Amino acid sequence: MPVLDTYLNVVEAAAILGVHWETVKRLCREGRIPAEKVHNTWLIHKDKLSQFAATYNDPRRGKRKKQQAEVGK
Repeated sequence: MPVLDTYLNVVEAAAILGVHWETVKRLCREGRIPAEKVHNTWLIHKDKLSQFAATYNDPRRGKRKKQQAEVGK
């Protein structure tokens, strides 16, 4: 069994989480998804992604914050 069979890239992880692949990259950069960066690729262990997916709730998803000036109108 090859070593990398237990890892996913950001595109595969995005499909599992149902988000854009850039979102997965951001989550990796922020350390919210435990991942290893190899050259220019983030590698995410399948077990770690499953643990993250069980608790992932992005409050920004589908919502845009209104400008403070607009709220007062």
